Amino acid sequence: MKSILIEVRKMVKQMFKRVFLVVLDSCGVGESPDAIKYDDVGANTLLHTIDGRNYNLDVLEKMGFTSLVGKECEGIRGIYTKAKPMNLAKDTLNGHYEMMGIVLEKPYMTYPNGFPLELISEIKKVTGRDVIGNIAASGTKIIEDLGQMHMETGAIIVYTSADSVLQIAAHTDIVPLEELYDICEKVRKLTENDKYKIARIIARPFQGKPGSFYRTPDRHDYTMDPPRNVLDLLSENKVNTIAIGKISDIFNGKSLNVKIRTKGNLDGMFKLIDFAKGNFSGLLFANLNDFDMLYGHRRDKDGYLKALEEFNYYLPILLKNLKDDDLLIITADHGNDPTYKGTDHTREYVPILMYNRKFKKALRLKDRDTFADVGATILDNFGIKNTLGIGTSMFDDLKDENKWWINSRHNR
Repeated sequence: MKSILIEVRKMVKQMFKRVFLVVLDSCGVGESPDAIKYDDVGANTLLHTIDGRNYNLDVLEKMGFTSLVGKECEGIRGIYTKAKPMNLAKDTLNGHYEMMGIVLEKPYMTYPNGFPLELISEIKKVTGRDVIGNIAASGTKIIEDLGQMHMETGAIIVYTSADSVLQIAAHTDIVPLEELYDICEKVRKLTENDKYKIARIIARPFQGKPGSFYRTPDRHDYTMDPPRNVLDLLSENKVNTIAIGKISDIFNGKSLNVKIRTKGNLDGMFKLIDFAKGNFSGLLFANLNDFDMLYGHRRDKDGYLKALEEFNYYLPILLKNLKDDDLLIITADHGNDPTYKGTDHTREYVPILMYNRKFKKALRLKDRDTFADVGATILDNFGIKNTLGIGTSMFDDLKDENKWWINSRHNR
């Protein structure tokens, strides 16, 4: 521990010029203390994905990843811990919000029995199309069941899940992508009030023929401007912010300088590597969504493991291109145990792995009380006061008896 403290002391005097925050969407590391409230007792996405299997996660292991679920590894380099959720849900939006210092007092509404007929009527009126579905369902299953009817009638498929989402699926030959996006924008405006209080409207385009429908990578999320958060504070203090993947959708593009979409985990990794080779400064915030969308919800344990191994395979290329004054933070937004009942997210701790190429030893920090410690640490890194009222910088845990962190921060 002493060795890594010395290295971090050296780094914090100059701070980290670039922070790469990478979210492995849904890769939880064990049930949270309040899992019983969410009917998720026993869930553990990472453990149940790798347990009893031959797997190769050697790079992630050396960062402390598997140690968080009891799979100990020697030779760990870096700072690692886990954080429990404080938000009142277990979805993408609330998980990312909490990372950035937002915990909503009242969660968005969910519709397990479908949306009110009044809202469906309003959707028909503003879109000029009929509506079929209006149930809670798996996205792949509902297009399998209703795709042919949709193609024959032109009616849009509306469905939801256990999250606060209204999803609209349409075949691109029947409803061109531009029209589907326009429909979602209109529905977003219908649901921005407290009457319906829906967190996200999601466009779900698909292609193919009956019996072989498949979703395209042109998904688009329509959210609302989030409350004041870490991204706002960074922007106000002239710190560059770059969003990769669905981060821009989650935060409605607010306080983000660069917004880049991706077509999957591999595309996201390649873009991360490209930015690492470049010379930007500030925060790069990326979401890798395949873990959740393609494997967690579909309860595909084999696919989930392959996706983790794929990330692990390309991770060394990213690490090789990080500079001495770069900090990589790997985390998650919730769980989605591929071995658990149903197809919903699971209420879990999330991992927090911090890596800099100068770190030579392992440091296991205490468990965090909130995901917001991630955002608080980023603010601390850039010397910005955290005025959000939530989150504690993890750098605070690196103090010694002489309170070196406070002294070095004040002397910068």
